[in-house]
Amino acid sequence: MPIVNSKTGKIRKDYSVEDLKEAANLMRGYNLVSLAAAKSGHSGGTLSIMDITAALYLHVANHDPQNAAWPDRDRIIWSAGHKAPSLYLGLGMAGYYNVEDVVTLRKLYAPFQGHPHWPKLHGVEASTGSLGQGLSIAVGIALAAGLDEKDYRVYCLMGDGEQQEGQIWEAVMEAGHYKLDNLCGIIDKNRLQIDGWVEDVMNVEPLVDKYKAFGWHVIKIDGHDMDSILDGFRKAAKKKGKPTLLLADTVKGKGVDFMEDVAGWHGKPPNEEQMWDGLKQLGLDKKLPVKKLFKKADDYQKKATRELEAKQPKFSKDYFWNAAKNMKVDMDPTRKGFGRALAEHGDNKKVCALGADISGSITISQFYEGQPERMDRWFSMGIAEQSGTGVCAGLAKEGKLPVFGTYGVFASGRNLDQLRTTVCYGDFNVMIAGAHGGVSVGPDGATHQALEELYQMCGLPNMHVEVPCDAVETKRATEHMLFKVKGPKYVRFAREATPVVTDKKSPYKYGKANVIRFRGAKASFKDAFEHKLASQYKTESEDISIIACGPSVPEAMRAAWILKEEFDIETRILNVHSVKPLDTTAIVKAAAETGVVVTAEEHQVGGFGNQVAAAIGKSARVYGKPTIIGMVGVQDRFGESGAPWELVKEFEVSAEHIAAEAKRLYDLKVERLVSGAEAKAKKAAKKPVKKKIAKKKVVKKKPAKKKTTKKKAVKKKPAKKKATKKKVVKKKPAKKKATKKKVVKKKPAKRKTAKKKVVKKKPAKRKTAKKKVVKKKPKARKSTRTRRKR
Repeated sequence: MPIVNSKTGKIRKDYSVEDLKEAANLMRGYNLVSLAAAKSGHSGGTLSIMDITAALYLHVANHDPQNAAWPDRDRIIWSAGHKAPSLYLGLGMAGYYNVEDVVTLRKLYAPFQGHPHWPKLHGVEASTGSLGQGLSIAVGIALAAGLDEKDYRVYCLMGDGEQQEGQIWEAVMEAGHYKLDNLCGIIDKNRLQIDGWVEDVMNVEPLVDKYKAFGWHVIKIDGHDMDSILDGFRKAAKKKGKPTLLLADTVKGKGVDFMEDVAGWHGKPPNEEQMWDGLKQLGLDKKLPVKKLFKKADDYQKKATRELEAKQPKFSKDYFWNAAKNMKVDMDPTRKGFGRALAEHGDNKKVCALGADISGSITISQFYEGQPERMDRWFSMGIAEQSGTGVCAGLAKEGKLPVFGTYGVFASGRNLDQLRTTVCYGDFNVMIAGAHGGVSVGPDGATHQALEELYQMCGLPNMHVEVPCDAVETKRATEHMLFKVKGPKYVRFAREATPVVTDKKSPYKYGKANVIRFRGAKASFKDAFEHKLASQYKTESEDISIIACGPSVPEAMRAAWILKEEFDIETRILNVHSVKPLDTTAIVKAAAETGVVVTAEEHQVGGFGNQVAAAIGKSARVYGKPTIIGMVGVQDRFGESGAPWELVKEFEVSAEHIAAEAKRLYDLKVERLVSGAEAKAKKAAKKPVKKKIAKKKVVKKKPAKKKTTKKKAVKKKPAKKKATKKKVVKKKPAKKKATKKKVVKKKPAKRKTAKKKVVKKKPAKRKTAKKKVVKKKPKARKSTRTRRKR
């Protein structure tokens, strides 16, 4: 059914087959411009699925752009979330918004995130991006339609490489079991994924037979022939008693010859020259308002930048990386250090490397690149993190040293149960590489930004966790963890090029933190700092401590520079590359000696900070010592798309935010010290008369027995009963007070003598005597009292 007015039932716009072909071609052009403007994104898959997108949003699906939440609309789920630009263009062409707005793709604050996020954009049905999950969502929606007695249809768009994910087949089984004939799955079978041809990475064929075996009706179509596409959708709508799969044969990068059937264009955008080449091939170089679109993107970016910078802490000058004439720093992605370690040590016959379709991106491919003799120890697991983790356990059980790498968000989350139950519980010698940690992943957005791994990994018994600060330290950590640490191990590193702040001479000892001190600005940022093992460092009476891990260490160093230049505050930086085990000795020492601790992490705040705070809180060394703790990290929110360094600022994990928090806590420390000194001065100025009396009483009344003796000795004839009944004294305050007053005022000296005698003699016997005297022979009490008077 074409696009309708949900209130009147009338058609808003009808597209003929020729109109749909033209729309699909135009959408390909907008796609190229948007990707080029973003300088980021997925070209190949967005071009291969565009004809299906045009057919679905402009002709097949029953929906109303003016009423996105219409209850009777058809639902379209994009399980292949990386093809989001195609989704955005489909919605724009349908009238949900001006299609030209898609040119702000992947920019900070824009609704057109790197992967779909439904709360930000009308028409998007679900937030997706982690492959293999969309079909399960579609099954749930299809079941809900039955419960609500609705006749809407549910469509789910998937990739063929995505079929490697185990969850897909759970959903396939469920849909067949419940005979969901209102569900239509579409596979964009372009035969390529990031690591190469699907059949080479991890063959998923025969898909037709597999889906049929689970009770699905399967229709093969030509994904670039509009008549074939529309016919397939018509047949699917008529099929009763079974879910339907449209298996669409497509070409990755369709319409641009240098992109077609090239795996390298999976996650790569065109530059401007390549964009113009593509537009010419599509016949759109003179039809699309390219200059206007680029200006729109540029204006939006300027606005977003102004908004972002307005929120940043302000200092007397710009301290950002390489902004000053001095303090220059080299940049290198930390993931490169991981790859270099594998390349250098891959000859060890025990080492096996396992990839999860993003091998080049995380540099695990360096294990075998240029080393064909290692290929028998390289295993491509495809898009299957859970099974890949279990395979590693099996290899480790037989004495191998398996290294399994993928994005940190999948390496620590998608396979968490397998890591817990199979790897950690079995205490197997498996190394997991969690790449692309933190928000600096950038424009891919929330689904690909790992911000929770430290909660997950540090909570697993037997797990060892390293978070190196730069490419050099990442190489050293990888080497040490692989060969020196036995048991489960996790190395977290970033994607973006980050400052290189260490070298081969910098100390590195597993399980031990380093102290870093700023020694004054120099031409090279790295040379402006001194590194020492924390165990070998003697205090310099610094004002504060910044305790950091990973890419936050260079930011902490830059913060120390800011604090010294702006406020003359001396900072002790702790580089805690080993997060589990944690160097609690160095942490506690820093807290005790500086009194102010700021933790810094490119992670949900507390993943690292809470562990530091716990170490300080449990230490006897800081009991009674005022210690102020602050934490800098992502403030309990999901990431979003944007340039890497924009996100470091937006999520408040930059040096400027660290410095601002450190200054705030330092001022609080000074305020407390000043107020404390003033309070002491006031106390010293007062006459401590009452306090002295209180002190004497407290000192001399320490043991309970002495108190009892004192009271008995002071009181007269019937006083013994009162003295024996210590508790009764509280009931009759009048008599007691009177007795006390008489004794204190008349014979204070004798009381003191009596006390001394009682202390030196045997109080236990006295007690016994008292009891006998009270109960049997009251005369004995007189003789006892007489002795005391003497």
